[in-house]
Amino acid sequence: MLEFYLNGTPIRMDDVEPDLTVLELLRERQHLCGTKEGCASGDCGACTVVVGEVDGGSLKYRAINSCIAFAGSLQGRHLVTVEGLADGETLHPVQQALVDGHGSQCGFCTQGIVMSLFCWQLNGTDRLSAQEALAGNLCRCTGYRPILDAATMLARQAPALPAWSGSPDMMACLAAMPNDVIPAETSGYRRPEDLTSLRAAMKDWPDAHVVAGATDLGLERTQALKRLPKLIDLSRVAELAAIEEGDGYLEVGAAVVYSRLQPYLKTHFPVFAALLSRLGSEQIRQRGTLGGNLGTASPIGDTLPVLLALDAQLCLLGPDAERGMPVSDFFLGYRKTALQAGEIVARIRLPFLAPQRVCKVYKVSKRWEDDISAVLGAFSFSFEAGCFRDVRLAFGGMAATPVLAPAVAAELEGRSQDAIDWSRVEASLAASFQPMSDVRASAGYRLKVAANLLRRAVVETVQPDTATRIFDHA
Repeated sequence: MLEFYLNGTPIRMDDVEPDLTVLELLRERQHLCGTKEGCASGDCGACTVVVGEVDGGSLKYRAINSCIAFAGSLQGRHLVTVEGLADGETLHPVQQALVDGHGSQCGFCTQGIVMSLFCWQLNGTDRLSAQEALAGNLCRCTGYRPILDAATMLARQAPALPAWSGSPDMMACLAAMPNDVIPAETSGYRRPEDLTSLRAAMKDWPDAHVVAGATDLGLERTQALKRLPKLIDLSRVAELAAIEEGDGYLEVGAAVVYSRLQPYLKTHFPVFAALLSRLGSEQIRQRGTLGGNLGTASPIGDTLPVLLALDAQLCLLGPDAERGMPVSDFFLGYRKTALQAGEIVARIRLPFLAPQRVCKVYKVSKRWEDDISAVLGAFSFSFEAGCFRDVRLAFGGMAATPVLAPAVAAELEGRSQDAIDWSRVEASLAASFQPMSDVRASAGYRLKVAANLLRRAVVETVQPDTATRIFDHA
């Protein structure tokens, strides 16, 4: 049985397949067809819905892609769709603003845009944040100016809440709902609350897929059309959702979503936080996790070169014990990791940068936001007495795995800017990597870009004022 609220109404459903998506639940089970399927991969935003969760005595809402979210993740939560906003024939102010601003033409994408703007208005408004909130919503008819004009109108208004908002009965019922889908043993979907129950679930279901935000695994269902008969959802495991600021490190639970992690990174690793602003969209960052990016082990996983450059340490959790491992030992081959049977990534420890240590991160992609990297460079080094030392260079998009480049790093080690021979750097890159050519970039382009990103890191470190003039609009 699955229990949740839908547009302020309690829902109880039996016989919910573990890999049923939220979009399928809405369109096929609830016959609410305002939410659309466009790309079925979390890119276009036509499927955007808003999910509320009890947090500190109130409901906190976030926009997500319903096409790649599994229905079991709704247990004990409030799902809001475009049908839940209007009051009879009276449009919600977000909908009315799009009408008044001529922000809709064919209308296919409009429902997702409405939901993104609705959530944005609930959580604070300005034009810049509206652009971020809408980065995951594509519109091929109207374009974006009238949509942003509608957001400007909304920024002058207080959020308008539908009739169901703030209902004490709904709040009490949501808080009282069990965390797990009941009965979990027969549903194929389990959502443990702590490590003890997680270990029990992993022992009971050794063949289950372990999932946090499903921003990658969801595509196995929607794109590859694979069935996923058993899922273990990590999103409510308390120990995996913790963030600890320790003495000299930041430790992040594997199930911490990017949007929650970002403020901590802004404090301790601002370039990493800036990269997260370009990782997917707001809908993806509300569900994606470091643990999921590691487990997927994609050669173009945005966070992975940064973890390599920072020399992150991993804690791997098995059915009976934990073990530590440097992230540099984790990637064994294309989408192959050092995880043993029954193991998951539990925590990621990021050592703080020493005062003289520099970290630079650059992403090159066809679109600025919500796009996959062609090349990603993450570089960390100490800069003392005009020389580069303890150099760690990591790249994504250059090999079958995210990878360090020690031979290239050796061309910088102990040298000043003037002593670096860039022809040797380029030769070392060519000897270290044989990148593929694909629709995103050719092999030659990738090699040239990798060298240029490294040169940029050097110039920005040694001559920051000059670099600002040169690279400000690059």
